[in-house]
Amino acid sequence: MLLALAILCAIVWVGLLFCHGYFWQAGPILQPLSMAQAPADIAPEVTAIVPARDEAESIAGAVGSLLQQDYPGALRVIVVNDRSTDGTGALARALPDPQGRLHVLDGATPEAGWSGKLWAVAQGVHEAERQTPQGSGYLFLTDADIIHAPAHISTLVAKAQAERLHMVSEMVELQCATLAERALVPAFVFFFTLLYPFAKVNNPKDKTAGAAGGTILLRRDMLRQIGGIEALKGALIDDCTLAAHVKQAGGQLYLGHSCLARSIRPYPSAADIWRMIARTAYVQLGFSPILLVLTVVAMLVVWIAPVMLALCAHGSTRWIGAGVWLAATASFVPTLRRFRLSVLWALALPLIAGFYTAATIGSALNHHRGRGVVWKNRAYTGAMTNNSHTSPTDTAQKIRAPGG
Repeated sequence: MLLALAILCAIVWVGLLFCHGYFWQAGPILQPLSMAQAPADIAPEVTAIVPARDEAESIAGAVGSLLQQDYPGALRVIVVNDRSTDGTGALARALPDPQGRLHVLDGATPEAGWSGKLWAVAQGVHEAERQTPQGSGYLFLTDADIIHAPAHISTLVAKAQAERLHMVSEMVELQCATLAERALVPAFVFFFTLLYPFAKVNNPKDKTAGAAGGTILLRRDMLRQIGGIEALKGALIDDCTLAAHVKQAGGQLYLGHSCLARSIRPYPSAADIWRMIARTAYVQLGFSPILLVLTVVAMLVVWIAPVMLALCAHGSTRWIGAGVWLAATASFVPTLRRFRLSVLWALALPLIAGFYTAATIGSALNHHRGRGVVWKNRAYTGAMTNNSHTSPTDTAQKIRAPGG
């Protein structure tokens, strides 16, 4: 039995390493591009939309970095103050805006069926349509805790224009300062790329669709083609749902890592990261107990069993387990190097995977206790996920990485 388990682990890892979009590689990274001399016809209008709820600590830096973009075309920044109670709206309005790019919109009470953030984004999209009805160009969807280098929007637009992409998204640099962040945040990115291999997302012939919500550049005509922002109504994982709609409509996606945008949201303790994972892990599984069990079993086979076999088994079983453990450990090294961390952290990967698995189980327990998804003091239930980007069948065909 143990030998059969060892062989199963080896087969799974051969498939992951060589037949799953090379998810373990560092991934594509857009280098800064300048459009300072670009003609107007290749510098189309861009409207940045920033949903913000109680973001007083980060709003000035995030929106200020958008106002300082070197983009040569028309650039508007719409901040949707989502009924904040900490002065977020006033802080945004007080920012210097010599080019008249900024508009701060006070958000309305969410309508039935909308999640809070997506409702704020929808209001920003509707305001963009009001300002330039049937306008062309791009929408730039980003968060209120992300700092953008001056060349960021120029680089994204240049990429989209050069390759005729309909949607360009990037995983921004995440904070990795505290012990909890160093131990757990790189794994978040690692598991995200396992769930959404960038090479598969970027391949128009592959059905895999994914995006990172902190940085999304989207063609306005494509959003209209998929039915507008209303097509996402009810989605709790709105970024990947949007990517799925775009790809299903024949749009071309790009997903990569960013060296021009970084999050300033801290996760000082393991409890903070636990809550981040638990917020959407069970959503990824379609609120299915069966898929939860399959996920836990898969996590045990992929991450826990190899190390246990290497340490406790004998003979060929031990050697196979040790080889698989070594392969799994090595697969994490490129991610650690991206975070400029010691490769010795890779030895802790089985324990880290156990943490993510436990948080996923916690996410399911929260749902079945009636707590649903809680974010920014708002709670959402599974009834809002009719537009989820994955069906239970699609989910079962992948080894699901909690927390992506």
